[in-house]
Amino acid sequence: MAILKSRLHELEERKQEEKMAVLNKEKKEIAWGSQIRSYTLHPYKLVKDHRTKLEEHNAESVLTESLMRL
Repeated sequence: MAILKSRLHELEERKQEEKMAVLNKEKKEIAWGSQIRSYTLHPYKLVKDHRTKLEEHNAESVLTESLMRL
């Protein structure tokens, strides 16, 4: 019974490792330039979303909205 229990445990561990390998493969490397959004507050005000290429010149409203979500 102990051997069967041990083998079942090993099988579950392998399944979990395979599942994590699939999830880790989808991750992107975190590096300089892979940012999602940038904020420029001086000398002009601009919030730029690098995924959607959206630029918002009213930085205060974006920052206020972000604070309201917290």
